[in-house]
Amino acid sequence: MSPRPEEFTVPVPGGDLAVLRWPAADPGDPVVVAVHGITANGLSWFEVARRLDGRATLLAPDLRGRAASRTVSGPYGLSRHADDVAALITALGTGPVTVVGHSMGAWVTALTAVRHPELVRRALLVDGALSFPLPPGVGVDDALAAVLGPALARLSTTFPDRDAYRAFWRRHPAFGSAWTREIDDYTQRDLVGEEPELRSSCVPEAVRTDGTQVLLDPEAAAAVHHLPCPAELLWAERGLLDEPQGLYDAGRIALAGLDTTRVPASPVPGSNHYSILWGEVGADRIVRGLLAR
Repeated sequence: MSPRPEEFTVPVPGGDLAVLRWPAADPGDPVVVAVHGITANGLSWFEVARRLDGRATLLAPDLRGRAASRTVSGPYGLSRHADDVAALITALGTGPVTVVGHSMGAWVTALTAVRHPELVRRALLVDGALSFPLPPGVGVDDALAAVLGPALARLSTTFPDRDAYRAFWRRHPAFGSAWTREIDDYTQRDLVGEEPELRSSCVPEAVRTDGTQVLLDPEAAAAVHHLPCPAELLWAERGLLDEPQGLYDAGRIALAGLDTTRVPASPVPGSNHYSILWGEVGADRIVRGLLAR
């Protein structure tokens, strides 16, 4: 069972950013900042926190426009999130630190390292950060819907009670039979409102702005190619809906022009876009990357 995190806030432009903290056993142990995906929240790092087992302090913010940071106002965007991560590191006086990002959080992690190199000692990118041009004739909205699927559809849905939201996620093809108390806590953290009109905490404007930049922003696309610190990319073999083709494979990574002598890229066997983060094999591999010297 994963330990329960502490929670605190850090002031950023537009409000107070909520941050979850799993403390290290020794105050002198390393500090890791973990950045979640586009419609996720800081509790998505529960399994990584469990497997770190106090060997590092893990700080996981809810990005602005999500969960307990949903009232932090815009503007949104990947560089804004990167500056928020930098504000967190600066406020705690913990830099330079290792920063890890999953999915959209990987683009934010790369941007944090490029924009604030004095604060990032190592970057770990988990199934994200490497961009590809949209296919001809495919618009942003269609691309986001195709990639995110149910995760995006829920933003315009209301739920009569918490069990209905739980059932929605348990039908997600990437979750399968892997439902745990920790996954339940993570998904329930996203809910706001009152029964019978519960809804996702994610601010639609934030998700659309951030998703558009993941697909089209040149600064975000370039960041992984200009990292000023040691870095590594881990990629899931399967996709967001557990489909056989994941976001990346060796051919796609080569096509994107990633210099794997500078940023080694490795698959996590048997993982999909979600289980790479909270499955046993994926979480163990992430922890090894976070504790690398």
